[in-house]
Amino acid sequence: ATLDRYQLESYLKKIASEHVVKNSSDKNTYPIPNMKENFNIITETYRLLNKHIKLGIPIHAAGEWLLDNYYIIEENYKTIEKEMTLKKYKKLIGLSTGRYKGFARIYVLASEIVAYTDGKIDSETIELAISTYQEKKLLSMEEIWNIGVFLKIAIIQNIKDVCEKIYASQMQKVKVESMMERLIERKSKNEQVFNVNSKIKSISYRELKYPFIEYMSYRLKKYGKQAITYQNILEEQV
Repeated sequence: ATLDRYQLESYLKKIASEHVVKNSSDKNTYPIPNMKENFNIITETYRLLNKHIKLGIPIHAAGEWLLDNYYIIEENYKTIEKEMTLKKYKKLIGLSTGRYKGFARIYVLASEIVAYTDGKIDSETIELAISTYQEKKLLSMEEIWNIGVFLKIAIIQNIKDVCEKIYASQMQKVKVESMMERLIERKSKNEQVFNVNSKIKSISYRELKYPFIEYMSYRLKKYGKQAITYQNILEEQV
């Protein structure tokens, strides 16, 4: 949930009071391997969207944003991967207790800021967060210097979460197109253009019945009288 300024200040003071720190961060909390996985999902979604444009499948506005901004994400990803080495990460102040035990404190703080501002980050928000946190606990200069890197890591995580939804929604459209080919155009398996195999296996499609229904209805209307029987079936099922 997004917090307003007052709520964010209260929350940051609360977590600052709760944080118990130690001199270093644990190796097993190093965020770069997870960031790589996140970027791979973003890349797969980007490739799928490019493919769908060529196939004439409509793309959601969030997908259009990804197509326009992918190179910026890639550029930041490569810079972070190069700059935030394991050696550097381990030297950052870590948390010694709680659910984020072993994580770099500044990584946890950056992730909280992104989570509770819905990724809408500007200089004013960062200044507010740092000053509010430091009313309870002081941050080191090294932590403040690196907060931008960890904000970007958290934003890449956010983009990955959105990309999973985009990817799953697009695959529902492919599923519809595949059904259209088989049921209405009477194409054999060898003649079909649309393949429903997904490269991202972690996504659950059960929650995506609405994109499927919406796109199925849209496509059936395009076929007109030829698809009237299927339109009736869809309406009855819905």
